[in-house]
Amino acid sequence: MNLQTLFQDFNPSKFIVHSSLLVFTALFALRLDDSIDWSYWTVFSPIWFWKFMVICGATVGSYVWWRYPHFRLEGEAYVHYKAMLISLALHLILLMFELLVCDKLQTGRHLWILVFIPLIFISIVSIAVCIWAVKHDRSFELELFCAVNMLQFIFLSLRLDGFTSWSWEVVFVPLWIVLCLSLVGVLYTIIFAGILLRTPQVNAGQRRSWFN
Repeated sequence: MNLQTLFQDFNPSKFIVHSSLLVFTALFALRLDDSIDWSYWTVFSPIWFWKFMVICGATVGSYVWWRYPHFRLEGEAYVHYKAMLISLALHLILLMFELLVCDKLQTGRHLWILVFIPLIFISIVSIAVCIWAVKHDRSFELELFCAVNMLQFIFLSLRLDGFTSWSWEVVFVPLWIVLCLSLVGVLYTIIFAGILLRTPQVNAGQRRSWFN
């Protein structure tokens, strides 16, 4: 197998994010089960590495942008640079949430509702970011996740602080709704794809364009 073909669609940024989350999830589970006695600041080290790479990437991108002005004339350079700054801002706010979570788990000196304030703020801002991303044909997976789960974050923080006595099934109702809507969207796509495949008047090029 040709390695160039194998890695032609490789996305380094997503690899870092998914790898960091995988390692963090494993360490966090071990810490909750008392299989390891590391501090939460150490357990969160994969998250710190992820944010460090984001800041380094934005720093290098900004340096190139200001050091070499001719890059600004290339196509949608301004859109790309603005997207990078928006992503950096959201990650910094997310870093604030992660720092508060880590400190809460380590010391227990904050209310969960205060810990979740940065995440709720991101959810509100992400609505506008999603609209901007759609207009400029940019990806917005993280922003969409935060935007659709804003109510879930509020319910979760209230339940963790004991301000509500709802059962956990009720607390996670916003998540159930989002998952059900996602399932409906997937089923609609499958049905639509089946109809297109059985339509002889549609050529292969049109099918590929509709699927994309």
